[in-house]
Amino acid sequence: MEVEKMDENEWKYHGEGNQSLVVSHCQRCVVLRFLKSPPNQSKTSEEILRHLQNIVDFGKHVMKQFFGENYVHHGEIIQLPLDFVRQLCLKVQPERPESRCDKDMDTLSGYAMCLPNLTRLQTYRFVEHRPILCIEIKPKCGFIPFSSHVSQEIKHKVCRYCMHQHLKVANGKWKRPSKYCPLDLFSGNKQRMHFALKSLLQEAQNNLKIFKNGELIYGCKDDQDGVSDWNELARHLKPFFFPSNGLVSGPHCTRTIIKELIHVITMTLLSSTDACRAGDMKTVPISQGRSYCEASAFNKELVRNGKHKLESSGLPRGCLLYKTLQAQMLDMLDIEGLYPLYNRVEQYLEEFPEERSTLQIDGPYNEAFYEKLLDLSTEDDGTVAFALTKVQQYRIAMTAKDCSIMIALSPCLQDECSEQRPVVLTSKSRFTFSVSVLDLDLKPYESIPHQYKLDGKIVNYYLKNVQAKDDPVMSNLFKENEDCTLVLHKV
Repeated sequence: MEVEKMDENEWKYHGEGNQSLVVSHCQRCVVLRFLKSPPNQSKTSEEILRHLQNIVDFGKHVMKQFFGENYVHHGEIIQLPLDFVRQLCLKVQPERPESRCDKDMDTLSGYAMCLPNLTRLQTYRFVEHRPILCIEIKPKCGFIPFSSHVSQEIKHKVCRYCMHQHLKVANGKWKRPSKYCPLDLFSGNKQRMHFALKSLLQEAQNNLKIFKNGELIYGCKDDQDGVSDWNELARHLKPFFFPSNGLVSGPHCTRTIIKELIHVITMTLLSSTDACRAGDMKTVPISQGRSYCEASAFNKELVRNGKHKLESSGLPRGCLLYKTLQAQMLDMLDIEGLYPLYNRVEQYLEEFPEERSTLQIDGPYNEAFYEKLLDLSTEDDGTVAFALTKVQQYRIAMTAKDCSIMIALSPCLQDECSEQRPVVLTSKSRFTFSVSVLDLDLKPYESIPHQYKLDGKIVNYYLKNVQAKDDPVMSNLFKENEDCTLVLHKV
């Protein structure tokens, strides 16, 4: 692709994260990813090139081993004319959210990553002239900690996501807590998965987005109020699911279309489009820990109806959700068990700072780095090597906990479908699809102390402000304390 021969007007703002900004081409199925940095803290061209190369290598040599060839698209590094980059920066700047403008797009090095546009189909170009629907889901952590290092019993009962929701609402991040619980989505039980996806659609926050032909049509941007407009969404989706336009309008139409959408997402999430298993990685037993969260709205509804057992069908081993959960469960010690090991590595680096490169903390992320991740032992022998392995596994797990799954769908005629093309059926339509995973940058080593402090804040807030109110004994105790007034009489 000769980017330098393309007018900058053919590119548009696509989105951004903490470290990078992405633009997509209006016609071609590609995006460019540029690094960002705070003003007056720009990196040298060599540092930017090394950073980008680390991202590519990590996807290519590590995450592909966990997720499989078809699911991970690591891209390639290209160098662009600086004039083109500057013009592009000027074009997209007005479209950036105000909350993201504290960092500047790199316009000095000319280096960028060229990646496929995952809002488009990645495997079958024959449908590119047809409308494309893409659902982006950030599933978050799908298991309850099973580590013996956990100090608060509540962490063995309520998942991190459900607890964190209350703290986010209290801090003004969101106006309402979501009913979505990751354990319902990762259960493999279709009833629970449908409930989880419906909850995501009701309160998308930044965990669900829907694109049509690459344009965002549904989903919350940054800290905006995520009030769902299902009628507007159904209007966009109706031609996909009911192309003959025979369905009556009104609430029944909207409910039916949303139901069809949830069915399609569920079936694609449970499908396997990659025969690759997770390399030589011995999987962590998913049976460890409980398979449900006590705070789940689905679970609470069951309890209200007198049922106390959740059915867990389990995930097919080849599907992307299963592989994502396996990578997440490399967090075998929980942050409470991991933090002392991080301190052990830190103490070693203070004594021997020259060893940082030998330990591959900042890369290179190659086959040798991956090989060191294969040791799943949890018996601490007191060595730095053991501590470092657990730290690196934790970073992988955190990456998997924050990744996004992209499901691209396009209408498929019956005579075009074959065994080589994955197809999902609805009542009136059939779709060919591709499933990919996005946001696979390795989580920073330096973020571990922040994660440790955040974990404490989340748990303490939940215990003090949520569980205490739900517990009748604790609630009465608080009420008694509140109603108790000491009156002093003069004698």
